[in-house]
Amino acid sequence: MNKFLLASGLLVLPLCAAAAPNTLTLTLPAPTAEPARAVDGASPAGFASLDVATQRQRRADYAAWRALPEGERERIRVAASRFAALPAAQQQHLREQFQAQDQAFREGWRLGPELGQQFPKLHGLFGFVPPQQREAALAVLRALTPAQLSQLTLVAQRTPPQERDAVRSAFLALPAAERDSWLKRQAGQ
Repeated sequence: MNKFLLASGLLVLPLCAAAAPNTLTLTLPAPTAEPARAVDGASPAGFASLDVATQRQRRADYAAWRALPEGERERIRVAASRFAALPAAQQQHLREQFQAQDQAFREGWRLGPELGQQFPKLHGLFGFVPPQQREAALAVLRALTPAQLSQLTLVAQRTPPQERDAVRSAFLALPAAERDSWLKRQAGQ
């Protein structure tokens, strides 16, 4: 499975097949139609000269970046340096591969390397979270262990569409001490 991430103007793309498992993917600046404007956009005056849609995207990217735990931001920085060492043709190939993915899954990587990797499997339960649940949902998801996150992906995949809101609300309402046993029951383990 390809691994991607989009955060703070950084685009994380698939690792080479020879890369170690669970290693963060490669990072690169988001491609633009006008590379010179992308550089100019780094200054306040340059940002003001960008079109409204690009400004909105940059703000959303920055907010997503700031919301990531520092450990995940560091993983992205390391990946960015690895990506910068790749030949231009390989970088372009990875950009194209990322852009070919569904937008919902590309944007799922805004949640960071840990959650972004699982987002396609969690999308059923967490792809369309009501505004009043967003912060709580993100806090709960970030607090899960890798094993709990894996169990939650099973729950998400097994939950029929008409039950998703109720299952998500029930999960988010659980005290932290009860999540593990609830996940095991729901995942059938």
